Amino acid sequence: MRNQYEAKDQEAIFAWAKIRESVYPELKLLHHIPNGGSRNKIEGANLKRQGVKAGVPDIYLPVPRGKYHGLYIELKHGKNKLSDLQREWLAWLNDQGYLALCIHGWEDAIKSIENYLKQQR
Repeated sequence: MRNQYEAKDQEAIFAWAKIRESVYPELKLLHHIPNGGSRNKIEGANLKRQGVKAGVPDIYLPVPRGKYHGLYIELKHGKNKLSDLQREWLAWLNDQGYLALCIHGWEDAIKSIENYLKQQR
């Protein structure tokens, strides 16, 4: 289950992105992948059949920059750590030409997104 601090961090990222769309219009494409959260067994089974996969990073920016096809972020707060499956997903995505990162906190996430967007196309 995502903790409340990660949820607040994510809200801060998307509030910042909305404000910065005038500078980086590509931020309109930034979105959350809702894999986390608590669900009952029936809903969880339905989502699994519909393609939801454990370990997929939280945030995706489908904008190519530099040598990367897009940016994935697994957001953590405080001392929270990646699960083995999350580590695997980040490695798989990096192997496919994406920049896939684990980032702790909204401030570092914003810096990473800005640095990513500043790269040459």
